[in-house]
Amino acid sequence: MQLQNYYYWFKNAIPHHICDDIVKYAKSLQDQMALTGGLGNKKLNKKDVQDLKKKRDSDIIWLNERWIYHAIHPYIHKANREADWNFQWDFSEQCQFTKYKKGQYYDWHCDSWEKPYDSPNTPSHGKQRKLSVTLSLSDDKDYSGGELEFDMRNNDPDKKANTHVLKEIRSKGSLVVFPSDVWHRVKPVSKGIRHSLVIWNLGWPFK
Repeated sequence: MQLQNYYYWFKNAIPHHICDDIVKYAKSLQDQMALTGGLGNKKLNKKDVQDLKKKRDSDIIWLNERWIYHAIHPYIHKANREADWNFQWDFSEQCQFTKYKKGQYYDWHCDSWEKPYDSPNTPSHGKQRKLSVTLSLSDDKDYSGGELEFDMRNNDPDKKANTHVLKEIRSKGSLVVFPSDVWHRVKPVSKGIRHSLVIWNLGWPFK
């Protein structure tokens, strides 16, 4: 898929008190080690964990509260329209609250898969990830590193890397929306803790 716009961002979109409420609520729950696609609920051995942490090292908590979606959904709709993607989507997965401590990161990846979800009797069955959202929940003075970076090559391995660090969303309450097949990474945090929230939004396969 050829894109003219690889992302669409909003600075200071979500009020600070909502960001603080998300962080406070997430901290009241038990976190878990973040996995990557394909591992599912597999019980990991020591080698599995070592291999995983070469790709991704962070802690996550799953959230599914309506008030969070209510605050963020309008920006997804606006970005989808203003960036001229106009993707059909009608379902959001659980929100992934992520904590990146010093040295933690998530290497290059994209959020979508080649085939739709095969999960009968669930709202995601037959659908695929189309739009991803990352919301910054930490004040940019509270951490260093941890930059969100995009690689804008349209998945063409023969093209030269065309990377861009999105500094515009480092401030608390800022968010970015982007097609889920765009490659991106979170660079290692060098100081402090970076909190963020990710939501994947699904629709029927492209035709």
